Amino acid sequence: MDQIKAKLATLRIEADESSAKAEEYKAKVKTLETENMQKEQEITSLSHKNQVLEGEVEKLEALVKTYKDEASAGTAAGSQAESMQRKIQVLEEEAEESDRTIRELNEKLRQTDVKSGHYERKVQALEQSRDQWETKYEEMAKKYADTKKELEDFVKQISDI
Repeated sequence: MDQIKAKLATLRIEADESSAKAEEYKAKVKTLETENMQKEQEITSLSHKNQVLEGEVEKLEALVKTYKDEASAGTAAGSQAESMQRKIQVLEEEAEESDRTIRELNEKLRQTDVKSGHYERKVQALEQSRDQWETKYEEMAKKYADTKKELEDFVKQISDI
């Protein structure tokens, strides 16, 4: 009788532990899914920014070319040419800065893609683990029900004696 009680207590503890782990894994999966969605939104945002910056770079390059053409044509007076040179220099610096920003954004996008893939694999692994724990929990619940039935049958037999 004491063995059965001990076995039941052990099964209850195992069932409670399995249930707690399953809940913990469900929470982890939700967290990872939320993080994954945020990363996807960040990727979309970065892609949009990248497109906008590329458009700006094209505009700036066109302006640089225009200013260079005007400066080389010599149509403006000496002071105007100096002013144009300064504008060209500023625009070239802005274009270089935009290029640098685009490279950084592309690198961040690549890193985000890598992280996203990593988190997707992690979510799949956690889902598999969760499924295993759910299966184990169901098995333990069945064992618990069988053991409980055996105990009831045993108690009935003893009471009949």
